[in-house]
Amino acid sequence: MLYRFKSKNMGDVIMLESIGRRMLEIIGKTPSPKGIIQSEEMPAAVKALEAAIALEESGEDDPGIVPEGVGLHQRAKPFIDMLQWNHKVGEDVVWGV
Repeated sequence: MLYRFKSKNMGDVIMLESIGRRMLEIIGKTPSPKGIIQSEEMPAAVKALEAAIALEESGEDDPGIVPEGVGLHQRAKPFIDMLQWNHKVGEDVVWGV
């Protein structure tokens, strides 16, 4: 399964299920087949993602383990951009519809 995040004024952000699920969990949303992130929720969602990125980069989530491959900051960047832009223009982001 893929998560396809959509908005009216921006291209889709597509993620594999495991990554999309993690993003939704970080921002406090239930990873379900369908959902919505309302514009007013987006600033808190961006802050939660940025905090998770900082935690990963500091190594505090897994002390002594250096992350390999693509990090959360790289995976979350398009999603953060989508949330910031849609908050600015007052549009919601949906998935599964």
